[in-house]
Amino acid sequence: MHRPRILVALTRTEKEDFLPRESFSELESLASSVRLVDPLELAQDQWPEVLADFRPEVLVGAWRTPPLPADVKTITGDSLRYVCYLPGSVRKLVGEDLIREGLLVTNWGNSIARTVAECGLMMAIACLRRVSYWNLHMHGGPAWKNAETLTGSLFERRVGLHGFGVIARELVKLMQPFGVSISTYSPSVPDSLLDEFAVRRADTLEELFRENDVLVELAALTPKSRHMVTEAHLRMIPEGGVFVNIGRGAVVDEEALARVAAEGKLQVGLDVFGKEPLPADSPFRKLDNVLLLPHISGPTTDRRQDAGTFGLENIRRYIQGEPLQSEITGDVYARAT
Repeated sequence: MHRPRILVALTRTEKEDFLPRESFSELESLASSVRLVDPLELAQDQWPEVLADFRPEVLVGAWRTPPLPADVKTITGDSLRYVCYLPGSVRKLVGEDLIREGLLVTNWGNSIARTVAECGLMMAIACLRRVSYWNLHMHGGPAWKNAETLTGSLFERRVGLHGFGVIARELVKLMQPFGVSISTYSPSVPDSLLDEFAVRRADTLEELFRENDVLVELAALTPKSRHMVTEAHLRMIPEGGVFVNIGRGAVVDEEALARVAAEGKLQVGLDVFGKEPLPADSPFRKLDNVLLLPHISGPTTDRRQDAGTFGLENIRRYIQGEPLQSEITGDVYARAT
């Protein structure tokens, strides 16, 4: 079996989270040689030296891994073939030209789907229970329920999913015990897949928003889908309904969403935004019917090991000459945010 030289450029925390002891030992068993480098201990000019000295065939990286130099092929003697990036977006690490020139790159792919779905479920329930309002007002004063207090339950609700990728499918599984009826607007998804998950197809986005109490935004961001969800769509959600976005912020016209949310007839849960970090003066920060999270629906710290396991499987596939999962091609890179 071919055993590549593997450079692991992770901080101590990243290594512990993504590749705990047993996983790292497994990685070592796949390689002819492994070098572990902590990016926080490197001077600015040392990274090219590390690459030139070790000449890795495989690089394992995460958030703090320094960007690959544009001339990395020259630096490494063209040894680097595969970058196994354990988190999500690779834009800060790898330039598009390197990918289009043939460098193999993967990320955490669908390994994070269930934790994102878990967050979506939590936010939907929290919005129905008005958690944002009560958390703010009970911390800020003597607020308490009264006879007019409104709360909602997820049981037997109508749920609409904008998009039906892997995260949406995981969310369907999590929502099944609540006896919800689920529909989706995702024109390219075949009927057979919807039948498999007992999900009804909405023929238009307008139908999806008009006929559901809880809307979860999960559509991919493309030039066509940017600001696809308009003020008109948001106003179709029945009064007292819920809009949760755990997909992409820019799919929604956020200025319109802020206007609609400010009227108080809609409960909103947001983990993603068109501009991140969320600006300090964002109108969403002033609304007690808007539950805000700082883009943390991805893998929780304790579940980053799922991404590590996914990365190890991809390294095995690379060694065995099999197709990689969640490969970042040039086209995928161009569409990524």
